[in-house]
This record gives sequence, C-alpha cells and structure tokens, in this order.
Amino acid sequence: MDHEPGIDTDESFISEPVKPEEGTFDSAAMARGEPGLPAAFAWRGQKYSVAQVLESWKSTGPDSSGGTERYLRKHWYRVLTTTGEIMTLYFDRQPPKGRSQSRQRWTLFSVREQAR
Repeated sequence: MDHEPGIDTDESFISEPVKPEEGTFDSAAMARGEPGLPAAFAWRGQKYSVAQVLESWKSTGPDSSGGTERYLRKHWYRVLTTTGEIMTLYFDRQPPKGRSQSRQRWTLFSVREQAR
C-alpha cells in the first residue's frame, strides 16, 4: 500500500517525535532493510508498548532534484498499544535537516484513544 493516512473523526492529529526504547527494535525487519518498529516507545514522558501491528504501508515522494523517479520516504505503522490506544507512527527515511543531531526518525502521527 502506498498512501498517506487520513485522520478519522475519532483520531487526534499529533505529529510529534517519539523516543524508541533501546533494544526493542524488530531485528527481522531490519535484516530485510526496513526500519525495525520498536516494541516500546515514550511519548510525552509516558511509555507505550505495541501489542499488535494492525496495518503497515509505505509512502513515496518525488526525486528532490527534479527527476521523474519516486523514492521511498516513509514507513507507516498503525498499532494497538497494550493500554488500548490505536496509534499511527511513521519512520522517516530522510528526516529534514535542522532537526536535532540525533536526526529523529520516528514520529507519532495520530492517536485514537482506547480502542474498543
């Protein structure tokens, strides 16, 4: 799937960085050349753990030099947390210059509170 997610009426747009918990990355995905979705991460000082990946997809963007090629830009994940939130996260393959020196790559795009 190659699309940008929309926001449902029961979701909150966030667009804030998250801090992956060290040692929780999916090493099998990393061996395939994909980002390793962290099993746990912190957002706004609270830890969240991934219970299930509900959906994943990729989005592409145009060549920044004006060519006709398209390049993989983001890996998206919609996850269910152990506390019941449905969160949409993405990994930015080319984070914008000017961000912190760590070049933050994981972003929480949206949250749907307490899945039923």
